[in-house]
Amino acid sequence: MNRLILSAAIPALLLAACAGGPAPIPVRTLDAADVPRPLQTPPPHLPADLTPAGVRAADDHLALEEVNGAEAMAFVAGSNTRALASLEGDRRYETFRRQAFDILSATDRIPSPSFLGEGIGNFWQDAANPKGLWRRTTLDSYRSGAPVWETMLDIDALSRAEGKDWVWKGADCLAPDETRCLVSLSDGGKDAVVVREFDTATGLWVEDGFILPEGKHRLEWLDRDTLLVATDFGPNTLTESGYPFIVKSLKRGQTLAQATEVYRGDIGDGGYGVSPSVYRDKDGAVLAVLISRPLDTFRSETWRLLDGAPIKLHLPERVSIYGAQGEELVFSNDEGWRWGGMDIKPGSLIALPLGFLERRSGEDDGEVVVCPHCSRPEIFSPGPRESLQGVRVMSDGVLVAISDNVVGRLARFQRQLVGRNRAWQATDIPVATNSDVGLGDSSKSRGEVFISTQGFLTPQTLSLADTTAATITELRQAPARFDASTHVVEQFEATSSDGTKIPYFVVRPKDLVMDGHAPTIIYGYGGFQVSKPPIYIPEMGKLWLENGGVYVNANIRGGGEFGPAWHQSVLKEHRQLAFDDYAAVARDLHQRGITSPRRTGIYGRSNGGVLTSVAVTQHPELINAAVIESPLIDMLRYHELPAGASWIGEYGDPRIPEEAAYIARYSAYQQLRPETEYPRVYITTNTRDDRVHPGHARKFAARLGEQGHDHLYYEETSGGHSNDADPVANARRWARHYVYLSQQLMD
Repeated sequence: MNRLILSAAIPALLLAACAGGPAPIPVRTLDAADVPRPLQTPPPHLPADLTPAGVRAADDHLALEEVNGAEAMAFVAGSNTRALASLEGDRRYETFRRQAFDILSATDRIPSPSFLGEGIGNFWQDAANPKGLWRRTTLDSYRSGAPVWETMLDIDALSRAEGKDWVWKGADCLAPDETRCLVSLSDGGKDAVVVREFDTATGLWVEDGFILPEGKHRLEWLDRDTLLVATDFGPNTLTESGYPFIVKSLKRGQTLAQATEVYRGDIGDGGYGVSPSVYRDKDGAVLAVLISRPLDTFRSETWRLLDGAPIKLHLPERVSIYGAQGEELVFSNDEGWRWGGMDIKPGSLIALPLGFLERRSGEDDGEVVVCPHCSRPEIFSPGPRESLQGVRVMSDGVLVAISDNVVGRLARFQRQLVGRNRAWQATDIPVATNSDVGLGDSSKSRGEVFISTQGFLTPQTLSLADTTAATITELRQAPARFDASTHVVEQFEATSSDGTKIPYFVVRPKDLVMDGHAPTIIYGYGGFQVSKPPIYIPEMGKLWLENGGVYVNANIRGGGEFGPAWHQSVLKEHRQLAFDDYAAVARDLHQRGITSPRRTGIYGRSNGGVLTSVAVTQHPELINAAVIESPLIDMLRYHELPAGASWIGEYGDPRIPEEAAYIARYSAYQQLRPETEYPRVYITTNTRDDRVHPGHARKFAARLGEQGHDHLYYEETSGGHSNDADPVANARRWARHYVYLSQQLMD
């Protein structure tokens, strides 16, 4: 067991291990005391036929998959009325809403900076500008603590003028001067965006500028008059996930139909669509043009465009590319890789000359030994509890944020002469101890990177790193949004079903009596190699911790806390292990006396919705509340609901019988039972969510209702998957969450 205590003053059931064929099989489940229950018959809605046709035939709520269908919207309206009466009618709601809004719209927040030409850009939302302002200032002005801002785009005014519910989705500006920018705007918060060209020098839309219609575009500036674009070019140009597989060169003045094709994947490709990347030096000159062709969620081919022709690179299929430095490509291998006679550990950071990585047409696909006498290519090789969390490739070095047992540190790596070879040497850059370290925007021309550090009880500190000198200068500290003096942070480990130790953080009152009475939220995600480090969550602190609550962050498998293996150990047929990890954390909390089933709630969104819905159906005895937000839940039909097929590499393919069998064992929509006593859960999603289809949440709520289980369902009508429409809506969202959790765990 590892135990870490931080004061507020410090800145921070192995049921599905193998598939047994498509037919459902009875399983023996264990309660909290590990006492066997009687064998259960299959749930009433688990199809005997697990083919897509059989699953569809057994689904009595298909109408709820029609996003704007009449039956679906009637269901939403009725459910929303009931949910709002319970949640917004609660005596605590208005206080929570006001407190959350004050935090989200506070004018003394740190303005998130990005480098923009010679100055600093920022997107800002507050009470007066809920849609937001895109604005800029000088670096000196930003450093002053009272910057003078110049507004470039007012999204509230633009929305009013055009009669649209515009949501800002960012701007991509052409280096080095960064005066020409591709602005992405979403109608209502969807992932799909409209793209328009903006001139920061004139403050106007470019008269003959690039304009792309709504879509899930992948695009890059090649030069001032040329874009590389992957998008919907018409019939048969999108994969089954709805993502592009063709890249074209689009010249200024051309329509998409006139663009020139430079690369084509295949309509059967998986993942998130083919994507171009242009890597530049500090003066804006192009170093490399690469194209990533996803084969599934995590595997891809990497191609280099040379003189307009694609050349395949000899790289691992599981790879993350961070940039180019001179003639070298900087990347990490998310699988074991052999290069030049050397074995490279998964999760390493590597630099190799692009020329060494090129594979010409007709060459053998085996190992290419191009430099047998070279020194090892690793910049960084992780220890057993270490992982890469952020990389910025600069002109004279590489800045790396490293997680060490889920605590951050920062290092600068440079090549230095060691004997007759030039090897990578690390220089540690001091940062706040026991904190998360995040890398913000970087500027090669300035040799600078924005750095943030924070902890559960410590607000963000924003600093500027000079990568040449390996120094860091604090710019500003965010104000505290809640009283952290009453709480401490501890790190424990739970033992999962296969004996693996699962770390988790507990944020609890200092004077907590360990008698199981503390209302506790367990947050979990556990997927897609996404790490969940200790971060400052101001609305949680204000609405939950200040009211005596306990917050738990479970670093279960599936995340990236300990590198690729931590993620890959629970892919596909091994997914049950991630669910076992989550249950193990809950049991460990109960055994320590921190909380009890009556006072335990869980929260997860997106992939965390798979986790929380499975926790409800597999272990209702461990919890009394669940906030299930923007969730995947019907895992036997997730690939049919856009953009679900892009995640087959994570969960498996329900069209394959043996994979449908192991998915069926946990898919919560099919595993609900009328005779089981579930806690009153709260499911919520968004009509405009075009990443995780709202049908998942709707159908789960409908089935709970038809089986007689008390529940709440609320569907927001704007904001999309990211819930980033505006602070007004977001404040209402958090208030509803914490009212529900207070009702279930504190009342």
